[in-house]
Amino acid sequence: MSVEDTGSGTDAVDRVEPPPLSASLDRGEPHGVDVGEEDPLALRLEGLILGAERRYTPFQAARSAGVSMELASRFWRAMGFADIGQAKALTEADVLALRRLAGLVEAGLLSEAMAVQVARSTGQTTARLAEWQIDSFLEGLTEPPEPGMTRTEVTYPLVELLLPELEEFLVYVWRRQLAAATGRVVQAADDEEMVDRRLAVCFADLVGFTRLTRRMEEEELGELVEAFETTAADLVAANGGRLIKTLGDEVLYATDDAGVAAEIALRLIETMANDETMPELRVGMAFGTVTTRMGDVFGSTVNLASRLTSIAPKDAVLVDGAFAEELTRTGEAPASEAEAAEAAAAAEKEGEEPPTYRFALQPMWQRPVRGLGVVQPWLLTRRPGKP
Repeated sequence: MSVEDTGSGTDAVDRVEPPPLSASLDRGEPHGVDVGEEDPLALRLEGLILGAERRYTPFQAARSAGVSMELASRFWRAMGFADIGQAKALTEADVLALRRLAGLVEAGLLSEAMAVQVARSTGQTTARLAEWQIDSFLEGLTEPPEPGMTRTEVTYPLVELLLPELEEFLVYVWRRQLAAATGRVVQAADDEEMVDRRLAVCFADLVGFTRLTRRMEEEELGELVEAFETTAADLVAANGGRLIKTLGDEVLYATDDAGVAAEIALRLIETMANDETMPELRVGMAFGTVTTRMGDVFGSTVNLASRLTSIAPKDAVLVDGAFAEELTRTGEAPASEAEAAEAAAAAEKEGEEPPTYRFALQPMWQRPVRGLGVVQPWLLTRRPGKP
């Protein structure tokens, strides 16, 4: 039943008391706080950031958007907004967002389930971004420049100056990423590959991280994790990979090309080995069909890459058989050193340049891997003389 079915006019809205729902009050105050007890500066900052004042209860916002209370609740929960019952805390922008999402469903551009997925993926991504910006960015910039000034006195004018610039930059980066992701998808060979694609999946894991957490101060540990994540993200992006996620002591990335994934993995180990403050790294990679959902990757290929990481030696890369086959198929690595020597001798006899390989593969002992049966790992290294 739509919200309009319950009656019309302000009186009807005030009389009806729908059940609590998740709505947009996650803006700096604790969950469930009374609106009247909020700090005036917090309210001013909220108004500045949102560009509108609080006007609606969740029920009123749903009715104004022409959206059922049930669907509005699903959208708000998906976006990760806090539970506020029926406090008057929503703005015209909240109404417009509901109207747009519902409009996409009504127009047949998105199913209801897909619209909820859009809300969830956007909410999760931007929530993490907002937390990072407040914790690491604004906190450092709002140090009082003069004695006697408080942090709060500096915050408002700083946000006022930064907000439009950060907003435009966010849209620019999103469009760039959207263009890149769209390009990858449309180049798929067929419709099935647009969802289930063959990718190289890689986990890189810091060795002994649990022991480090017991020995290091929290600030030192945070700096180490940030340095690791920054180094990994930069190397993945620069070499044409896609960073899927970071998990403190571990990063997950994927590429369409096994050779690109191998290059990133070896560069990660080489870069970390040159930094005395960093622990050793171990890397596991697999190649095969991967299901992608909401920017993440799933499936047995991902599980296998994770398992290979857990058994990889320190500062070494282990790959599965499919990954090794892909490198040999594309001429990035010989099937064996004996084959490489034979190819070089044949080329020399014919007066031709011998084939060049970037990587070397060494078969390791087969071993059972939990949930995946017996696996043949291969040790991946650089060929001598290759940068």
